[in-house]
Amino acid sequence: MDKNGYFGNWGGAFIPEVLHQTFEDLKREYIKARQDPAFWQEYLSLMSTYSCRPTPLTHAENLTRHFGGAQIYIKREDLNHTGAHKANNVIGQGLLVKRMGKKRVIAETGAGQHGMATATMAARFGFECTIYMGEVDVQRQRPNVFWMEKMGATVVPVKDGSRTLKDAINEAFRDWVTNIDDTHYVFGTACGPAPFPEMVSWFQSIIGQEAAGQIQARHGGMPARIYACVGGGSNAMGIFGRFLQEPGVELVGVEAGGKGIASGMHAVRLGGTDASPGVAQGYKTMFLQNEDGQMLETHSVAAGLDYVGVSPILADHWEKGRVRFESATDDEVMEALDLTMKMEGIIPALESSHAFVQAFKEAPGLSPSEAIIINMSGRGDKDIFTIAHAFQDPSWKAFIIQKGLEYSK
Repeated sequence: MDKNGYFGNWGGAFIPEVLHQTFEDLKREYIKARQDPAFWQEYLSLMSTYSCRPTPLTHAENLTRHFGGAQIYIKREDLNHTGAHKANNVIGQGLLVKRMGKKRVIAETGAGQHGMATATMAARFGFECTIYMGEVDVQRQRPNVFWMEKMGATVVPVKDGSRTLKDAINEAFRDWVTNIDDTHYVFGTACGPAPFPEMVSWFQSIIGQEAAGQIQARHGGMPARIYACVGGGSNAMGIFGRFLQEPGVELVGVEAGGKGIASGMHAVRLGGTDASPGVAQGYKTMFLQNEDGQMLETHSVAAGLDYVGVSPILADHWEKGRVRFESATDDEVMEALDLTMKMEGIIPALESSHAFVQAFKEAPGLSPSEAIIINMSGRGDKDIFTIAHAFQDPSWKAFIIQKGLEYSK
């Protein structure tokens, strides 16, 4: 990142004047933290005792035999506290909030995992907490909403626009502008105005640091490819970061193909042709937008992947050809999820399952002496309603109807 917050042609900090000093304060504390070895050690200690780090690297032996190609390894961020990689970022930002002396945190969330992690962090550190979540996502991620509220957070359903992640981000920024003195916005992904993209990627870099040592110990060398789903880009940057300077390691980001790119019901920014450069929500990147710069409707079976923009860091790596981008449709995602559950007893989140799709397509073409890593960014229990509906599970449907009747009495 240069002094203006750019990564090549992407990034920056397009913010209202009222937030200028707040961002200067945040950048100052972030830079001080990066230069202080004691801060990172405190972070690692907290993640190892409060969360579940290091998370394991699992050799998927059954899937490897099934596809008959590369050795398939899964980085298990689903075993991190709150069930996803999101805890890495929020705990780090929580430590910065303590340094800044603020007492309230706000956040946006799509799939609910970032909201869940932020509510957990706020409870741990004693902060007041408000979570903004699109009304559509509130409905399809109700279990996470329940737990956020039980941990003391206020969950605000956003009814504007498409009522999904981009609208939750807009509402969170409105809150921050009016409460800058005591509030910190815990941005959930590697997007937004600088220093958020770099800062979030730094906290998430713990994933790749662990994975590099683990694959060398298990496989005896670097992997041939690494796969990660891409919504905003935090889990992808988390595992890609350590391997960017390893030219022999191919990095593959997988976006939400939804109903298919031709249908227009998708969230493919860097792996297709529907996105274009733009400035919104405080930064410059590739957005799904029309000729007038109005954001388009997006779709994904995974609530965390239907964002209209993408990390400016990933946009830079895409432009330079360092990261390859593909997409997976909803149907392909359900097939990969089903296969992984039945063959490995592991339940990936719908977001993570996008990465599994592409890995499964490409693993057979590689040698058994090569290894690939799939970053499993979260676990699928949060998606039980969506997954059960997609599978048309009759017993689950009967259960829901019965519970509805009981609650209505």
